[in-house]
Amino acid sequence: MIDESAAVLPLWMLISAAFGFMLGEALGGSGRIRKYLEQTNDDLREQLQQGRPDKSKLSEELSRQSQILDEIHRYLIPVTKGPAQPTS
Repeated sequence: MIDESAAVLPLWMLISAAFGFMLGEALGGSGRIRKYLEQTNDDLREQLQQGRPDKSKLSEELSRQSQILDEIHRYLIPVTKGPAQPTS
């Protein structure tokens, strides 16, 4: 009986090691893939932020352009309407 248990012990050790290796490979592989995808997402977010201006810069630019258009309009209206009474 001792001989049989001694013969079975290495087999169980081999099965246990194989199961541990497969489990580690599956979990480690998914962890590596998750880290890679997180890094890729961070890189894409950085590229997106570099590609478009901030909202504050955009609103400042729009308000500046609006002020310029208002100023042009103020100067342009009197010129296009002409004098109120014709000079005879």
